[in-house]
Amino acid sequence: MSAAAAALRAIPGVRAASGYRRSWLTKDVVAGVVLSTLLVPQGMAYAELAGLPPITGLYTSIACLLAYAVFGPSRILVLGPDSSLGPMIAAAILPLVVAGKDPARAVALASMLAIMVAALMLIGAAGRLGFIADLLSKPTMIGYMNGLALTILVGQLPKLFGFKVSANGLISEISGFFHGLAHGEAVGAAAAVGILGVVVVLALQKWLPKAPAVLIMVLLTIGATSVFNLAEHGVSLVGTLPSGFPPLTIPDVSWSDIGALAGAAAGIALVSLADTISTASAFAARTKQEVSGTKEMVGIGAANLAAGFLQGFPVSTSGSRTAVAERSGARTQLTGVVGAVMITVMIVAVPGLLRNLPQPALAAVVIAASVSLADIPGTLRLWHQRRTEFLLSITAFLGVALLGVLPGIAIAVVLSILNVFRHAWQPAESELGRAPGEHGYRDIAADPVVEHLPGLLIYRFAAPLFFANAATFRDHVSRLSRSEPEPAWILIAAESITDVDVTAADMLEDLDKELASRGIRLVWAELQEGVREKIERYELPLALGPDRRYPSINSAVDAFRAQTGADWCPAPAPPAQEQPDETTSESKSKSA
Repeated sequence: MSAAAAALRAIPGVRAASGYRRSWLTKDVVAGVVLSTLLVPQGMAYAELAGLPPITGLYTSIACLLAYAVFGPSRILVLGPDSSLGPMIAAAILPLVVAGKDPARAVALASMLAIMVAALMLIGAAGRLGFIADLLSKPTMIGYMNGLALTILVGQLPKLFGFKVSANGLISEISGFFHGLAHGEAVGAAAAVGILGVVVVLALQKWLPKAPAVLIMVLLTIGATSVFNLAEHGVSLVGTLPSGFPPLTIPDVSWSDIGALAGAAAGIALVSLADTISTASAFAARTKQEVSGTKEMVGIGAANLAAGFLQGFPVSTSGSRTAVAERSGARTQLTGVVGAVMITVMIVAVPGLLRNLPQPALAAVVIAASVSLADIPGTLRLWHQRRTEFLLSITAFLGVALLGVLPGIAIAVVLSILNVFRHAWQPAESELGRAPGEHGYRDIAADPVVEHLPGLLIYRFAAPLFFANAATFRDHVSRLSRSEPEPAWILIAAESITDVDVTAADMLEDLDKELASRGIRLVWAELQEGVREKIERYELPLALGPDRRYPSINSAVDAFRAQTGADWCPAPAPPAQEQPDETTSESKSKSA
């Protein structure tokens, strides 16, 4: 095989086409047609959520579906405009649009934002940085999504009731909405259409989950427009969409605009990657596929790049649309290609197909999507299971709700990173003893009937040793060394210590000297080979020399017994401690 053929074969879409089965064709085509009925109203609704003309949502859907079909690794994942990205896009581009009345400039900025997201994705893929999706922990992601759901819901309420509010921020938007209601700005017919639209979608999703809820609601509201002549009752309609297909264009923006969009691009890239990997993992588990963060970054990058050059905006994975495709029988990305073709035919041949669709119906689509973003049961579960994680989630929620979407994602990332450091700074640690009649070892604090060897303390530290927790390790070992009676050996159960950096190595040398001055020997069991090699480069012959290392806890215990003649006896009751914090107690229980 030539190099060119091998490179071509490496493209996911080419590889999938070469192995395509004829028996899949009917299922993929049917699923694509069904999917298109969801893509059109959602694409238009999410475009307006992002502060853009509805037609850009259709351009975006076409571009990203075709690009991901070629470069995306997943068989059925569906990318497109997403409710979680809409507020982030709006927050980034609307402050840069002059007086908010220049849709062409808004489209150019959104398209450049998509290209910047694509560049970040492709650079990340080249550097194999798919793991950065893990920067958003589940509790902070739950809080972020809850805040986003509330922000979207409040922002769409005026549109649902047929009027507009000029406000910035959640509190002012709530105030503006109730002010409009109080002064009679709401349009009764619009409110009826919007509220019934939300009820129809949510009810169908709950009781008939396989039914195309959004499509049914759209058809009902279009029918209501014709029957009740809603336009004459003050209800705004979508109207006829622009006919034809846009040419490939390079967004016309300035360098200062690019600088202003950089932060938003990074946040959107992170949320899109995290959402895509989590959704891909859920669906791949059913088909026994493997998920590669790096390959998904290429697929997302290609989809955003195509959208950016086709007057679109940043995209992400949609769990709901992917579920629709799967339930409809989709087997490959041909489903997305069929969906893109159907949207193209509508734009070119029948641009007036949705002209009687009420604007409140689009608001209903967005509000229904925002409800699905919120995870109240998950939040309550955090409250019952771990209060510290609940507080992280609430902080992320308040960050989005009170400070805005873009500061909210920054807060979510920072909280996740700080949470990682918190766990590494104060990891699970425990003093071990032997369970009577068993060969294993348990946490003395969790199982008071364990036995111990007089003169030997066994200590487990479940984290890599590095600069942030070196002092914590030293303090714990020093506390153990002051036990009564004073130990002769302190044995470190090191199977969970995956690294020792220079700061920790210097700490170990000083700690060993301190303990040795009091006649206490510091020894190690189950030290990993990679850690041992690093330690040898640090030249710590005393603290971690070969005579201090044992392959297992049992071998170290046997050596101690042979040297001292000690025998197992009931462990003394652990000393009372002052109100240990919740996290440490939970960690100890888990380590046991």
